[in-house]
This record gives sequence, structure tokens and C-alpha cells, in this order.
Amino acid sequence: MPKCYQSIVIAAPIELVWETVKNFHDFSWAAGVIDSCEAVGSLGCTEIGAKRVLNGAFQETLLEYNETAHRVRYSIDDGPSPVSVQEVKNYIGTLQLHPVTLSNATFVEWHSVWESQSEEAQDFCHQIYVALLRTLAKRLEQV
Repeated sequence: MPKCYQSIVIAAPIELVWETVKNFHDFSWAAGVIDSCEAVGSLGCTEIGAKRVLNGAFQETLLEYNETAHRVRYSIDDGPSPVSVQEVKNYIGTLQLHPVTLSNATFVEWHSVWESQSEEAQDFCHQIYVALLRTLAKRLEQV
């Protein structure tokens, strides 16, 4: 089963990082990586089953929203190659935050697993996660 994992320590308290990333329908913090995030349907940004379309192409569904654990899980339901429904099945992504108490920072993990015969999605996801985590750190460390 292919997977992708990236992490970063952000010099900002977990409450600030969580407030920035917890809204499933808001990627305003990721300008230049995610240019548009369209909410689909009537479910709110923290309701299980909420849907979004990223950059007009990636169709995703919120699977878990856990305020206490600072965790969001989602599926990619369809998208462009190499994560199209024809190439990838059962894609589950997880964004997880952990406090770094000694320095009042946040350890951020972004990982995913899926089923596929191709290895292309791994590099594709790796590049996106790296860009998103760097953008998040840059934005919050300037606050």
C-alpha cells in the first residue's frame, strides 16, 4: 500500500496552528499552493461528510474532525492524474498536530495511504505536502 509522510515543527503554539488549518473549507493560508477551495453541499466545515473541491480538480470528503486531538482526516474521491479515481483507490489523508511544550511550538504531520498499481501518486503527494507545510510555517512564523 503506497503512502506519503511529511512533518515539520512550526514555531507557533498549537492553538494558532489549529485555528489556521481546522476549517475544511478554507485554504486561504496556502495561497500559491491551493488557489481555490470550493465547499460543495450544505455541510459545515467541521461536519463529517463535508465536501470540497481544491483548485477546481481535487474532490475531497471530510472523514474525521477531532478538535481535542487536533486531527483532520479526509479522502480524495477523484482528481487529476496521478490521483484520479482510475489510478488511486481508498486515498485517506491525515493532518495531525502535536504540541512541542518545551518551546511552545507545534509538530505537524501530514500523511496519507492509498491503493494503487502506480508509484506516481507518491511523488505527487510528497511535493504537495512539502509545499503546504512550508507555506503554513512561513505564514505562522511571521505572526
